[in-house]
Amino acid sequence: MEEDTGGLPAMGAHSVAAIVEDTVAGTADQDTAGEGFGVEICVAASAGRSEEGTAGRSDAVLNEARSEAATAVALGVVTAVVSEVASVAEVFAPDRPANVDARTVDNSQDALVASFQSLHVKDNELPSRPGFGTVGKPLKLRTNFFPITVPKGPIFEYDVNVNPWANNKRMRRRIYELAEQTDEWKKAGLTGKAAHDRGAKIYSSFKLTQPLEIKVLYTEEGTEDDENKREPKEFQLNVRFIQPLETKSLSRFLEGHPQYRNCDIMPVLNALNVILAMHPNRVGGGGVMVGRNKFFHRSPKVPAMPLGGGLEAWRGFFSSVRPSWKQLMVNVNVCTTAFHAAGNLADRLLEFSNASHGARSAMSVRGVRIRTTHVGYRKTIKTVAKLNARQHKFEAEAFGEVTVEEYFAKKYNITLKYPDLPLIDVGGQTTNYLPAEVCEVLDGQSYRGRFLDEHKTTMITVSRQPPNIIGQSITERGLHELGFTQSTPCMNAFGMTIGTEMAVVPGRILPPPTVRYEGGNMPNIEDRAAWNLRGVRFSVGARLEKWVVLLIGDGTRNEFAGPDDPELLRTLDGFTDMCARSGMVVDRRVRPTIAVAQLPPKHSEDPLRKAAIQRIRVVLTALPSKPRIVLVVLANGDRQVYSGLKHLCDVFLDVATVCVHAAKFRREKGQHQYFANVALKFNIKLGGVNHELGEQNMAWLRREPTMVVGMDVTHPGAGTVKGTPSIAAVVSSVDGHMAHYPASLRLQESRKEMITDLDSMLEERLIAYRDKNKGVLPTRVLVYRDGVSESQFKIVLNEEMPVIKIAFARLSTPQQPYNPKLTIVICGKRHHTRFFPTEAACADEEGRPKPGTVVERGVTAVYEYDFFLQSHKGLQGTGSPRPTHYYVIHDEIGIGPDELQMLTNNISYTFARATKAVSLVTPAYYADLACERGRCYIASLLQGVSDSGTNGSGASEYEDILREARKLWRFDKSPNAVGGSLKETMFYL
Repeated sequence: MEEDTGGLPAMGAHSVAAIVEDTVAGTADQDTAGEGFGVEICVAASAGRSEEGTAGRSDAVLNEARSEAATAVALGVVTAVVSEVASVAEVFAPDRPANVDARTVDNSQDALVASFQSLHVKDNELPSRPGFGTVGKPLKLRTNFFPITVPKGPIFEYDVNVNPWANNKRMRRRIYELAEQTDEWKKAGLTGKAAHDRGAKIYSSFKLTQPLEIKVLYTEEGTEDDENKREPKEFQLNVRFIQPLETKSLSRFLEGHPQYRNCDIMPVLNALNVILAMHPNRVGGGGVMVGRNKFFHRSPKVPAMPLGGGLEAWRGFFSSVRPSWKQLMVNVNVCTTAFHAAGNLADRLLEFSNASHGARSAMSVRGVRIRTTHVGYRKTIKTVAKLNARQHKFEAEAFGEVTVEEYFAKKYNITLKYPDLPLIDVGGQTTNYLPAEVCEVLDGQSYRGRFLDEHKTTMITVSRQPPNIIGQSITERGLHELGFTQSTPCMNAFGMTIGTEMAVVPGRILPPPTVRYEGGNMPNIEDRAAWNLRGVRFSVGARLEKWVVLLIGDGTRNEFAGPDDPELLRTLDGFTDMCARSGMVVDRRVRPTIAVAQLPPKHSEDPLRKAAIQRIRVVLTALPSKPRIVLVVLANGDRQVYSGLKHLCDVFLDVATVCVHAAKFRREKGQHQYFANVALKFNIKLGGVNHELGEQNMAWLRREPTMVVGMDVTHPGAGTVKGTPSIAAVVSSVDGHMAHYPASLRLQESRKEMITDLDSMLEERLIAYRDKNKGVLPTRVLVYRDGVSESQFKIVLNEEMPVIKIAFARLSTPQQPYNPKLTIVICGKRHHTRFFPTEAACADEEGRPKPGTVVERGVTAVYEYDFFLQSHKGLQGTGSPRPTHYYVIHDEIGIGPDELQMLTNNISYTFARATKAVSLVTPAYYADLACERGRCYIASLLQGVSDSGTNGSGASEYEDILREARKLWRFDKSPNAVGGSLKETMFYL
């Protein structure tokens, strides 16, 4: 079962849990840092896309201006992204016995799956597992799952009504902390025998006396010894019995009894997770819980690591109870999260300002708890004011009208060191301004804002660990801090014990596909799931003509001198030569037109650099004729310029663009590799085909007309204007090469995961397929749906699948009803499952699973059709790669496990911007990139800037924000944002 994150990208999870993976592949590293709540990297991941995020998304400009690491793979020269890892690392626990769990190899599960074939499954039910795959080389893998006993039960569930209700989680945590110290709590027998979520639930190992009321006198934590303590506030906890949770149904579910297939086991699993959380989240334990299942403790052995900009990284652990065949398991993983560094707030604001080049600091500290140094009380920061201590004046009782600076000098004899820093508002209903330097940031507060680019880079550095170290950290420090090495009193009370050895499960390494180029040339695919371009040419070379080079001048030293710069002309000749050698049709007698856009300087009054984009517009619209494609030579990595440029050219000018960094484009070292990477983008955007699968690997796809679809939704994150719409994307194959996936894009309700306009989007894709295939429609539609949590599988079946059928019906005729066979596969990256090879022969040089590793036993669903696949090789030094969890939720095609696993692995090698396999099946990856491109079109709202001047808090203001987004999107021209000649191209790569 996959971790349920409610379908919204978790930071880390889609989030920044995926900063670096596929950097070598040239991912669209667009900025979704801050999506979801909390900022996290799961260290055991090879940094996914944007998994969790969402899934990988970092600096937008890196999307186009690829580093040598990305291009090196194209020519077979692998450049290490992380250089501080030994060339050979041992596998985790090489000296421990690796005995595969007997439950996975005793044929009992095969017999169970065989019995499923007689079951009737309705359309709105998940299909049963049809069998197990056999293709590939068998291997044994450790996995970060530990066996846990099912309590005999019952577990008694209670609702807790806190009166008056405390909306603040911090207050509720403190209320429960004080409640545990009361005589009523102890008399009720709750100590060590009950678990609570510090919210509305208590689970007890015995039936409590009713009615049960517990009174709490609330005082702020840390104020016990204050001289000027506030009067305690009284809260009352009313504990009301709900139901006994029997556990026999869970046991029968795990054993695969058919009548228990649809049994709702989540209430019991939720209770067990609360019980396990009691120790790491215990009062006085010094731990911090982030989200529902992540726990962080300061440790002298693993100190916090500075990230810069007022942040530091804490290493902690995730745990979650998961069902599997014949065994309840607890999944434990390492994770690293950003916290606010404790200390003087003024220092932290200055650090953030320096790191962000003057970006708004309000979003970085909103909601942070501080303690004032002059009077000692604790407050929560509401916002950062626009006035400083010298500007803001008020009437003081003893001094008349004074500035804040004057008031602190007269009242407290404090001379402010930073009177020009913005004031901090810590008020509730009314404003209460304080100088930042009299505020101390309290320890243990996770960061919930948007990551700066510097933060992302540093987070990757501090998070990287080899797989064997990750495994040791989980089995040693992790199990200890979580309280799993010896049963805690609470676990004992419920009769729960946890094993301390990782489970060992069987897996297979799938063979790589054959990749073809022009003339049937097939490069050798190496163990690292990559190949080089030596001696091959694109399968179909596009024609490079009517192209323009746009030089962006932004006051940096790496810029070319101008259109007549000899070095520029030599560089362009070299790039053109690379395009020709790669198979593109190039008329070398005609050089491209070269234009220059000298941008106005950055200004604090223009944070989005609208004046710069207007200057680019003037230059491009002054060209004598419309180009087919523009090579944009960026002066630097300014993402405002990048996003604005993409918005301008995609939405308004209908011109394809490819961006490069001037410094990397002109640098001789690695230049050919860089050129090759850019040529990959040019060819695919101009309609060519870079590479395709071999005939044998295409056999299933060509058996009958088949359309492969990718679907995804991306959401606004931290620091955005409230009500900013989400963006949905549907891409689909249109040609026999399975190379081109044009996209349909839509704005939709904020943070809605289900695709609102799916029927019209899929209809557009079907029409595009028909137009490319001489009027023939696909008879099979295979959908890879990204970004959906397990709790939403049924919603996809009940809401999205009927809409897909509506799209099919719209293409029916009186003579020929249209109803192709439909299969829907969910692609999950927001999970914490990791695998560790048990033998060096089955591992790569860093001790990680080899590309093509597939697992379908031991940690997969009991009844349903799912598997884990690691199709790619993780970046050097980034730990154990995060596999993708593929889950079939509807299957009319009847595709078997070997066929689906091989097909999914093979398609992962068709990503057009790379000569390597990627971590997520290519159509779903493309849908993610298309969503990311859509973010460029509403970048202002995503950065918290609204022209309407609203914050989107009311119903009418939400409508104002939607109207503003539609204006940016040019919704009146096209609901896709992109129309004209770009619409049916892969403009988003």
